[in-house]
Amino acid sequence: MQKIEQALVVLPEVEYARVNLSTKRVTVRWHGDAPPLVIETLSRIGYEAHLYDASLDGNDVVLARLLRALAVAGFAASNIMLLSVSIWSGATDEMRNLFHWISALIALPVLVYSGSIFFKSAWRALRVGHTNMDVPISIGLLLAFGMSLYETIVHGPHAYFDAATALIFFLLIGRTLDYVMRARARTAVMGLARLAPRAALVLHSDGSQIFVPVNGIKPGMRMLLAAGERVPVDARVVAGRSEIDCSLVSGESMPQAVTAGSYLQAGTLNLTGSLTIQATATAENSFLADMIRMMEAAETGHSVYRRIADRAARLYAPVVHATALLTFLCWTFASGDVHRSITIAIAVLIITCPCALGLAVPMVHVVAARRLFENGIMLKDGGALERLAEIDSVIFDKTGTLTLGQAQLVDVDAIEPASLALAAAIAAHSRHPYSLAIAAAGRNRAAAPIVLGGVTEILGSGLESHADGKTYRLGQADWALANEPTAHRASASVVLAQDGRCLATFHFRDRMRANAPEAIGNLKRMGCAIEVLSGDNESRVHELAKALGLAHTARVSPREKTARIAAMAASGHKVLMVGDGLNDAPALVAAHASMAPATAADVGRSAADFVFMHDSLTAVPEAIMIARRARRLVHENLTLAVIYNLVAMPIAALGFVTPLLAAVAMSLSSLLVVANALRLLARGRQERPSAMPAMSGILRSNP
Repeated sequence: MQKIEQALVVLPEVEYARVNLSTKRVTVRWHGDAPPLVIETLSRIGYEAHLYDASLDGNDVVLARLLRALAVAGFAASNIMLLSVSIWSGATDEMRNLFHWISALIALPVLVYSGSIFFKSAWRALRVGHTNMDVPISIGLLLAFGMSLYETIVHGPHAYFDAATALIFFLLIGRTLDYVMRARARTAVMGLARLAPRAALVLHSDGSQIFVPVNGIKPGMRMLLAAGERVPVDARVVAGRSEIDCSLVSGESMPQAVTAGSYLQAGTLNLTGSLTIQATATAENSFLADMIRMMEAAETGHSVYRRIADRAARLYAPVVHATALLTFLCWTFASGDVHRSITIAIAVLIITCPCALGLAVPMVHVVAARRLFENGIMLKDGGALERLAEIDSVIFDKTGTLTLGQAQLVDVDAIEPASLALAAAIAAHSRHPYSLAIAAAGRNRAAAPIVLGGVTEILGSGLESHADGKTYRLGQADWALANEPTAHRASASVVLAQDGRCLATFHFRDRMRANAPEAIGNLKRMGCAIEVLSGDNESRVHELAKALGLAHTARVSPREKTARIAAMAASGHKVLMVGDGLNDAPALVAAHASMAPATAADVGRSAADFVFMHDSLTAVPEAIMIARRARRLVHENLTLAVIYNLVAMPIAALGFVTPLLAAVAMSLSSLLVVANALRLLARGRQERPSAMPAMSGILRSNP
């Protein structure tokens, strides 16, 4: 708190700064029309910040409710089990009845509070004439509790409060794990709110300046856009020169120079100079809003996908109901003893309860999530794991995905060390992508550092410095090379010049991700068709795709990417989209499954089902391999659950199992599928040497 507050109050305009760590917010009061550089200051001291938006707040009430219900059920089940142990140990008559009544008092709030999660779900299904996994659970719980209460009232020897509460506890474990996995898949649309500015500095005709919320910006309004700010709405440049980073929006890897008359899309980043821009659209009709509409449409398409457990439950539940009812009717007809018939029917319901089925899928997903994490991959949704196992085609974006999205200086060895050291010293005074690349190359060559003073950044042109009566320029060739022929200027990219004469020429490229050829080879061996769709220009996309042996299409808009995925889906293909930018977000949502690197834009990470944390592209085939193994384990678990029921159901229906033994058998079946799920983790430990470097990279990169 002290560190943040001290860093902010030293800003000249700031009058007050207070930090609330529990809400992760800082409140700042300042004087003057323009806000101080709060976000930049926080970033400099190591804190990522964005303007607070109340619409993005909110607690996960469902998860909190599940955890409370789980805690209540676990506490009650353990205490009732202790009382049951006393009864099994020989407590009789009055002592046994007392323990039964105490158990009933403990079990009642569990049934009402924790059990309501299943009862409400079952009632919603029955009300519309359907069944789900919660219907047999609810019937079994109510009958077990009702029968136990009856036994307690008539002082009978058997009560099954322990079975009922343990059943709720085990089922809530599976339900909570399942929800946690699903809850990680939040809608990606809200991520756009953090990408767009909350307000813009609007210029009025009388020269005054006022901050206007983005939703209040109308076409024709003029705004000031400082270096480092994102374009709030689609606009045209009125005055100024700068360079714009369009990589998140269009996929163009290199900064684009803009001057008066240039058009800007909402969400692009102004890099170097201050611009005066004029809005050409409202926020509702801007590029970002178009992205939101496409993503909402794509997200709706995912709702038709039913997970394995849901599909199995549609067949499972009616069979269980019918079997329990048939058992009750047969025993009533054969013996005339309604009490015994109900007891046996309860045993059938409990022993065939879909607890194993309920745990089988989420447990495999939890273990798979750990396997993925050990390989530097974060899983956001268990349903996505199932979809990933089905994919047969992979589409890659280029900038930031197949490449790192960072400019890299090429032919470094051809540059004289003295010139490189001088250029690196000048470049250290700028945050331009090319300057960062030159400075990094200078550090890597371990040249003797040069200290320069008075370096000036000429907006839209480059950097200028004066030393020993000489003028050094690092930047655009037509600006730096005043004394060189036109042909020389045209062939140059970024140059270092002394008094208008060229000292060194610098060329850049986007660095390919580590192990990209290996990853592509593995995907092909797994039977996946692969192609590259990129918004970057044809020459850069062609060069990379040729190096990897892939088909490609360049200059692709976000809408065209989504249309391509839709066309492939229509022809029966299951597509995995791997991308990182805002321009990839609709495609990430529309694809059957999606992945993004950790360096992706916030909205890209939100839209993706998986996020890989390290630079290596081998995360993609690794994730598919784990997903396919997890699918096999899920199928094995479902088979085990079916076999268990085929064996246990007749035994219970014939009256050889009490409800208590049924609960024990049900618990053992759950443990069986959990143990089978852990095989995925055991296999992971055998393969750990290849996975550990990725995990170590995570630890090193997040001190």
